[in-house]
Amino acid sequence: MQLVVGRIGRPHGVRGDVTVEVRTDDPELRFAAGKPIATDPADRGPLVVAGRRWHKGVLLVTFEGVTDRDAAEELRGTMLVIDSAEVTPSDDPDEFHDHQLIGLSVQTVAGEPVGEVEDVLHHGQDLLVVRRKGQEDALIPFVRELVPEVDLEAGRLVVDPPEGLL
Repeated sequence: MQLVVGRIGRPHGVRGDVTVEVRTDDPELRFAAGKPIATDPADRGPLVVAGRRWHKGVLLVTFEGVTDRDAAEELRGTMLVIDSAEVTPSDDPDEFHDHQLIGLSVQTVAGEPVGEVEDVLHHGQDLLVVRRKGQEDALIPFVRELVPEVDLEAGRLVVDPPEGLL
């Protein structure tokens, strides 16, 4: 399974630098000089990082062979991806990567089926997007009080929603 670690944005300057919307906890590792990064769409890569720097809180990356603004512009919107096998599992039993949660079945503490985790949003608070058959998707804050159990081996998580959440 591929995981997105960044999205190439607009060019920066005239020498081929691009802005990268970072989607990883470890940008120094993922965007290290000399490191090849796969792309989506695949025909735009792999791209090899020639250098990186931070500018006003934005990651700027230079890729080998991308030497001018026009070449950088052609990469705009490209997703930078890694294989999920490259992600080191966390030692914290309460910490999960998005790809571990997506696809899990969701049920209430009473055992009633709710749906399936379709996505994880990170907007100030982590939210599980749960696809429900015949109904609108549910957004469930990913906090222990509302999600008391995550069982990766069984492929499910248990929710204890307050009245009106579902």
